[in-house]
Amino acid sequence: MNPYILATLLLGLGLGTTITFASSHWLLAWMGLEMNTLAIIPLMAQHHHPRAVEATTKYFLTQATAAAMLLFASTTNAWLTGQWDIQQMTHPLPITLITLALALKIGLAPVHSWLPEVLQGLDLTTGLILSTWQKLAPFALLLQIQPVNSTILVALGLTSTLVGGWGGLNQTQLRKILAYSSIAHLGWMIIVLQFSPSLTLITLLTYLVMTLSTFLVFKLNKSTNINMLATSWAKAPALTALTPLILLSLGGLPPLTGFMPKWLILQELTKQDLAPTATIAAMSALLSLYFYLRLSYAMTLTMSPNNLTGVTPWRLQHSQLTTPLALSTSATLLLLPMTPAVVALLTL
Repeated sequence: MNPYILATLLLGLGLGTTITFASSHWLLAWMGLEMNTLAIIPLMAQHHHPRAVEATTKYFLTQATAAAMLLFASTTNAWLTGQWDIQQMTHPLPITLITLALALKIGLAPVHSWLPEVLQGLDLTTGLILSTWQKLAPFALLLQIQPVNSTILVALGLTSTLVGGWGGLNQTQLRKILAYSSIAHLGWMIIVLQFSPSLTLITLLTYLVMTLSTFLVFKLNKSTNINMLATSWAKAPALTALTPLILLSLGGLPPLTGFMPKWLILQELTKQDLAPTATIAAMSALLSLYFYLRLSYAMTLTMSPNNLTGVTPWRLQHSQLTTPLALSTSATLLLLPMTPAVVALLTL
């Protein structure tokens, strides 16, 4: 793609998200979300491949549906209450509609079906943008409206953690596994949104760092399915040793960074007398952990047949920058000791 066009599209992505962040009026927020969608569509369809075009079409249709729903709900809110302010949402009908529209935008269960299909049709770089940057603007709106009906949020969150766990079990394609992982993580964030918005934000930041590491590892190895992971020892032996730790951090095992948000969320849910919800969420994390372990097993304990194709990658120099990968991997593995500082920030 022409670098000028690429720069314009990335600027459009950044501008759309920033407009949504900065807006207090529903029409401006909607406009930011639309800019976001329109800026990423050419990036998704840049490889003129039938799968990429299909994924782009699916993405466009779901985002257009969610945007129309959001516009309809905010207009209904203005009609019922006489104002367009995001933080002055009082009527339950538009709040519920907007929550569902934003759930469709980020891919929460039960309106998640588009996400694995779309992610599977994209290359890893665009998939990374879709899994990280595109979640920020809808989350900013969810944090601002503070939906009064906590039942719908807990229901959406629990469904997402369960669907994210079950859905990824039988997958062999890495992008689909990462999509289900994304659904499960978003579920954790949504469960606790009502009770501790700052904790949701911390969880979102942790998720962004861990997902960035995982995508960059797969991009470096040029891996798109589980079988291709088995040859990664020949491309980057040190990274192959660290990757299972990154995956287990995504799964939420101590003493890795991914354990911190899950620990704090379970603690918060218990404080709110939601022990059954916390138990179901913790059990659903085991489902996700299973497919992360499967990937770890494929990478480290499965040797590829030592034929010519297995040895060849030694001779190929990769052109990817490794500094972002080094920084994000360090953050993914080593930030658990920061938990007391994070807890202190949450209680401010």
